Amino acid sequence: MSIQAIIIATVVIAAVGLFIGVFLGVAGVKFEVEVDEKAVAIREELPGANCGGCGYAGCDALAEAISKGEAPVNACPVCSEEVHNKIASIMGVEATEGVRMVAFVKCSGTCEKTKEKYTYKGVSDCSMAAAMAGGGPKGCSYGCLGYGSCVAACPFDAIHVVEGVAVVDEEACKACGKCIAACPKNLIELVPATSECRVECNSKDKGKDVNAVCSVGCIGCGICEKQCPKQAITVMDNVAHIDYEKCTSCGICAAKCPKKCITINAKAKKIMEVDAKKKAEAAAKAKEAAAAKAAAKAAEETTAE
Repeated sequence: MSIQAIIIATVVIAAVGLFIGVFLGVAGVKFEVEVDEKAVAIREELPGANCGGCGYAGCDALAEAISKGEAPVNACPVCSEEVHNKIASIMGVEATEGVRMVAFVKCSGTCEKTKEKYTYKGVSDCSMAAAMAGGGPKGCSYGCLGYGSCVAACPFDAIHVVEGVAVVDEEACKACGKCIAACPKNLIELVPATSECRVECNSKDKGKDVNAVCSVGCIGCGICEKQCPKQAITVMDNVAHIDYEKCTSCGICAAKCPKKCITINAKAKKIMEVDAKKKAEAAAKAKEAAAAKAAAKAAEETTAE
């Protein structure tokens, strides 16, 4: 190969490289995708869990929505208040104080408190068990099946099955909602973390049918509804529901509930202690009255003789 051929080849390659470089440079400018610096900064603050609890496809989508003003700065349920404040600073606004929410399982029917219709030996999955006859082996067709579909769905290890019922670790819960989507019985809902009174039942059966399969199920008697001073609890479809915006956690509903299916807080315990004392005093008075009456009758009979 001659020197001339080598020089020509080198020049051609250099020219082609130059052309491609210029073309890519022009194309890069022409087709450049604008990057929102705020979105990038916000994304760096988000945890990257991509749990979907905010209602968006992931952290990238949420960051973009916040930067466009389409989502509030505290939209991420996983972030702490400190992170929300940082995001608010990036956006140049103030972070409004939101109510921390946690997942709550509306069932307290543990293995000891409920009956089973049959023994299930299939795949340990709630959706699979729910597809069986009668909605699963549990006597209550509305109750927690306890096979852990919610446990598998939770990315924060905040829910576990204890004695056959799912229980939420409220300290670890981020209210992402994945357990809600995973539950085939629609037993899980988000409630304010500060709420102390919650109905631990979701059965819509009538009282007689509930009593036949569960010792702690709501029978829809309406006592809680009548006793609530704030009208914060109502009975619909044979089960009590609490309006947390009205509820003051006074504990009256929990104390008066004959099935004790409403979470008992300190105030409810105090009310129950007072009621128990009143009943004991009334029983003692009745006993004294009965004894006095019996003594008077015996005296009359003695006098008559």
